Amino acid sequence: MAHPQVVIGVDSSTQSTKALAVDADTGHVLGEGRAPHRVDSRHGQESDPNQWWDALTAAVAATGWADRAQALAVGGQQHGLVTLDAAGAPVRPALLWNDVRSAPQAADLVRKFGAHWWAAELGSVPGASFTAAKWAWLRATEPGNADRTAAVRLPHDYLTERLTGTATTDRGDASGTGWWTPDGYHATVLDQIGLDPALLPAVTAAGTPAGHALPGGPLRPGTPVATGTGDNMAAALGLGLTPGTPVLSLGTSGTVYTVARNRPADPTGTVAGFADALDGWLPLACTLNCTLAVDRIATLLGRDRQDVEPGGTAVLLPYLDGERTPALPHASGLLHGLRHDTTPGQLLQAAYDGAAYSLLAALDDVLAVDGPGAADPERPILLIGGGAQGRAWQDTVRRLSGRPVQLPAARELVALGAAAQAAALLTGEPADAVARRWGTADGPVLPALARDDAALERIATTISQTAALQGNGAH
Repeated sequence: MAHPQVVIGVDSSTQSTKALAVDADTGHVLGEGRAPHRVDSRHGQESDPNQWWDALTAAVAATGWADRAQALAVGGQQHGLVTLDAAGAPVRPALLWNDVRSAPQAADLVRKFGAHWWAAELGSVPGASFTAAKWAWLRATEPGNADRTAAVRLPHDYLTERLTGTATTDRGDASGTGWWTPDGYHATVLDQIGLDPALLPAVTAAGTPAGHALPGGPLRPGTPVATGTGDNMAAALGLGLTPGTPVLSLGTSGTVYTVARNRPADPTGTVAGFADALDGWLPLACTLNCTLAVDRIATLLGRDRQDVEPGGTAVLLPYLDGERTPALPHASGLLHGLRHDTTPGQLLQAAYDGAAYSLLAALDDVLAVDGPGAADPERPILLIGGGAQGRAWQDTVRRLSGRPVQLPAARELVALGAAAQAAALLTGEPADAVARRWGTADGPVLPALARDDAALERIATTISQTAALQGNGAH
């Protein structure tokens, strides 16, 4: 029997690194590895990039295929700012996507050029998560560290460079910086934030190697390493996503996205105009507070996360870490509409509703990028991420969307998408075609529930009436 072609896909996320060894022909997972990350939350949200490398090395080794893999790719958390000195060592801990200290700088950038300019020029209106705002924060608050910086990388770029020695990125992850365009890095933005383009990596085309593994890493020297991409782009590849298919991802953050043929340009800032990891687009809306926020509410109530009850009039907005959608970076959690007969289970359900509402409200805008007739309203939402297997999340999404929900059987979709990128180096196929051949999106479909318009209106009214109380991000 012929030995399988084995590739490794890596997901370097906020909390941990996961690695999958995958049969490139069948998509069968042959081995898995995982190693945790530490996040320092004392001042913002920071991590030492060196621990990502240590975790990648450990997770890849744990798959049992590190010495036999024929290609590898890394999917990584988007937006993070990694600053390296002339020797390639981190200048300071990386600023993570959910560090909102850069909210004032993001607001300044929007005021400087205007939201419509950003949407037209860059495809996205930058928020606190965008790397451009984080670099502007560093330049303003830690100028000595900014001056010491000899290279600026995204998390997946940093790991790819540690593997190969090549300074490279891809169009998908680069589109979340706030300085990338299809025609190259935007000189006006870089000049405004004081970032020398010589500090940035080259953008490598999809389907071509970023480089080859160096000695001393987890792989055999010379093993091809694909470009990799951002985590949302990798998950889209991992699903073999086609235009118009909606995805809702329930993780530390919540996201809704689809693959589009047209470039997004939303001046409201709700829809980020990301590129996908191939040659299309990935319109996406993101919330900062999702599964962890709801779990925290369950803990405060002393209830299991699934122990929800219907009914009641309470609205609970679980904006425990500030919020990105709606754009309220300084917001906190808010409870409104409490009555004598409100039960703890109803409060917990209200937390689920509050977390899911903004994502589903943005879904129509995400799907409208390719035009009003491009999306089928009866097409199931692909529900993925850590919360997707929870009955309370499944029912909340169905009740607030009025749409059926499909539960892909494949797990670790970011790592699978990276594995598909690695396999594409061997087969010459587009990475999304590899994933469709693997059948990664297959899974049961839960029928639609009647849409709960009363709950939707109650939440919308509460958000609009408390916007001033929550702060508008200007301070």
